[in-house]
Amino acid sequence: MGTEPRLGSKVFYKIGEVSQLTKLPAYVLRFWESEFSFLKPKKSRGNQRLYVQRDIETVLEIKRMLYEEGHTLEGVKRYWARRGRAAAKLPPREVAKKLRGDLQAILKIIESHSP
Repeated sequence: MGTEPRLGSKVFYKIGEVSQLTKLPAYVLRFWESEFSFLKPKKSRGNQRLYVQRDIETVLEIKRMLYEEGHTLEGVKRYWARRGRAAAKLPPREVAKKLRGDLQAILKIIESHSP
């Protein structure tokens, strides 16, 4: 089937690739999407899930919290809710700084795929 996907080597990843990267079954990823409102990969015209690097990082963080740290699903939901409220309270300058960093990371990905 070829080489295994590497995180950061593509812009979009299908659920099978994310399953390989995270070593989680696809049904777990679909279940987590139904449980965690913040985990919503885009869908293609053919209704295939298209994960970006940030989605995969979120999946890996959820996996760590559940499997390594022993949190419950409800505990992870509360953590992310608090995290979202904390981010909403950031001053505009900090939000701009974070956005700038995110955009620079996206630019690096795009540039790495340019001929």
